[in-house]
Amino acid sequence: MVEREAGRGTILVWSYDPSVPSFRHRLAHLVPELEALGWRCRVERAPRSRYLVRLAERRRELGEASLLVLAKVRLGLGERRLLRRLARRVAFDVDDAMFVRQPRRPGEAPDVSRLRRRKFAATCRACDLVIAGNEFLAEAARPWSRRTEVVPTPVELDAYPEAPPAARRGRTAVWIGRPENLVYLVPLRPVFAGLAGRFPDFRLRVICSEFPDWPDVPVERVHWAEEREGADVAAAGIGIMPLTDDDWSRGKCAFKLLQYMAAGLPTVASAVGENREVTVAGETGFLARGSEEWSRRLGDLLASPELRARLGAAGRERVRERYDRRVVAPRAVALLDELAAGAAEDDPE
Repeated sequence: MVEREAGRGTILVWSYDPSVPSFRHRLAHLVPELEALGWRCRVERAPRSRYLVRLAERRRELGEASLLVLAKVRLGLGERRLLRRLARRVAFDVDDAMFVRQPRRPGEAPDVSRLRRRKFAATCRACDLVIAGNEFLAEAARPWSRRTEVVPTPVELDAYPEAPPAARRGRTAVWIGRPENLVYLVPLRPVFAGLAGRFPDFRLRVICSEFPDWPDVPVERVHWAEEREGADVAAAGIGIMPLTDDDWSRGKCAFKLLQYMAAGLPTVASAVGENREVTVAGETGFLARGSEEWSRRLGDLLASPELRARLGAAGRERVRERYDRRVVAPRAVALLDELAAGAAEDDPE
């Protein structure tokens, strides 16, 4: 039981959209934990533009708050100095490569924008702490930040029912994600079509609000719903996370893999970025480079219920030990609590 200290102060959390997955999985669950420590937490939707004006309009609340947390909110180039004058302590939580733009089509390089990089640098320089979702993002922030810590995006293990080994006989590969990320499935369409020819009961389960229309691939359409997310993932047999090899993809935090592993699914993922950190190759799943390797690794798993069960159980245990919310959240809470408490040093005695 955590002892509550009344009246410690206010923590402001600014997000462009508190309903997006990154906010829900990285910060929303920290609010009750911080409130249990005595902080008053207020989540606000930040304006995407109106630079400088948005700070001036919130001058009083910024000055009164012990800590401002920017949840992927990027500062304008002229806002850094003003924010430092107004705010007592500032943290920046980042879980993707905000300094580049997502490629429009598979195989294209990310849009390199000098303005995006300058805004990212300005935001890092304005903050007392940058909390990065992976080491690639941390390395991008360190040249500009006072302090940078890596905290992975956690998954709530209990939200993903572990299917019994018998269920692993099903030859269904699952992908879950937002519509704009369906592009990562496109290069693997011939692989899926080939697997459908080899395994007549093969299915590609897509959990999303939009779906590929591929006559040569049996696509199982599952409309995403938060309350069913864990069960819909766990109903499959293999989890997949294809990516392109670029800075945008290296900024991703492999959350799909953690969802699959939490449900006890073996995984196949592109050997890119955080996928390589999360996956223990040959123990929790496989890393694939190119269509031929994707076909081989998926084929091995589809052919062997025993292999699926063994790798899936190891993946769930890895999540339990390293990525479960109960393991990760205390570290994030401690960092924010320490930073907010340090604001007392700014007050005259």
